[in-house]
Amino acid sequence: MYFFNDFIIALRLAFRAKFALMASGLLLVVLVATLLSAYFGGRQPATVALDVGFSTIRLLLPLMIVLLVQELLSREFDKRYYLNSLTYPRSRSRLLLGRFAAILVLILVQLLVLGLLLIGLVKFISGFYPQAASIGLGQPFAIVIFFIALDLLVLITLATLLSVVASTPSFVLIGTFGFMLVARSYGAILELLGKNTGLVNGADGYRASLGVLGYFMPDLGALDVRMLALYGKVEFLPADWIWLLLSCLGYAGSLLALALWALQHKRFV
Repeated sequence: MYFFNDFIIALRLAFRAKFALMASGLLLVVLVATLLSAYFGGRQPATVALDVGFSTIRLLLPLMIVLLVQELLSREFDKRYYLNSLTYPRSRSRLLLGRFAAILVLILVQLLVLGLLLIGLVKFISGFYPQAASIGLGQPFAIVIFFIALDLLVLITLATLLSVVASTPSFVLIGTFGFMLVARSYGAILELLGKNTGLVNGADGYRASLGVLGYFMPDLGALDVRMLALYGKVEFLPADWIWLLLSCLGYAGSLLALALWALQHKRFV
């Protein structure tokens, strides 16, 4: 019962913080970026538009995550609202899980709306600028959206943990985006160094140093499987996709459990 109440309260706080306006702005940015990229897309405008649309979604939704976490969690601790929200018998874990669930639902709904918008835009562009290469807007597109959702789940759990342990709300922004940049890029860098060892001096040592990151964070770059939708071929799905999904889910679960533990032992002064 208390979990559901915290969930509803979190949704109300999000909309009071002008979440609808922020979501509308994101829709507008994706709309403009997709249409403009198609205009300069050359012989494959629909493919270019879909590619840019995915990139815009993967860039801006993490920013929305940070803003929601700062509003629903960081401000709770920074402004001492916890003096009211954590009164007995409401437990700290229920408060955190309720806010986390609200952020997750809002982000997933926004992702779904953006995905539907992207499908409509690509079909609209294909009607005006037909191209020879086909794109996959059915099952391949759904798989891409699912992998993006998994990427966002990891970022939400990380931002939740940072909001609990950080002393300032700005650290949530810095930590989340820093983690995102590293986790999305180190896998591609390792692959590039493996194919072109002459790019840097001591490529093997450089690869070994970067490979250590794989023990501390998931390879979020491998979750970018947009090639499935861009070319409509299942061959672009990673061979180890099951392990990739399980590792990301396990990592997200571990971060959430750590956030719950940190909040239970957090001393408010």
